[in-house]
Amino acid sequence: MIQEYKIIRSLLHTEKGTALAPINKYVFEVDRRANKSEIKKAVEEIYKVKVKKVNTMIMPGKLRRVRYVAGKTADWKKAVVTLQQGQKIDIAT
Repeated sequence: MIQEYKIIRSLLHTEKGTALAPINKYVFEVDRRANKSEIKKAVEEIYKVKVKKVNTMIMPGKLRRVRYVAGKTADWKKAVVTLQQGQKIDIAT
């Protein structure tokens, strides 16, 4: 069970992500090394739902500056998980 919580980092609460909830799609920040089948298994185990499809994308890090030092935040992976009809994740928890 600890493995699943390392794969799924957080449920993203963004305007686009919230707009996808009525059509059974939820957006997660996931570990960069995780593949689609691992993400599917982790979501099913944690939230007790049936996953229909998983789409993943790597989001590029942003350039940041602190005074005269320029840096870059780390790249991260985002997963859009589509649930089967009738399934739902309670976003409040």
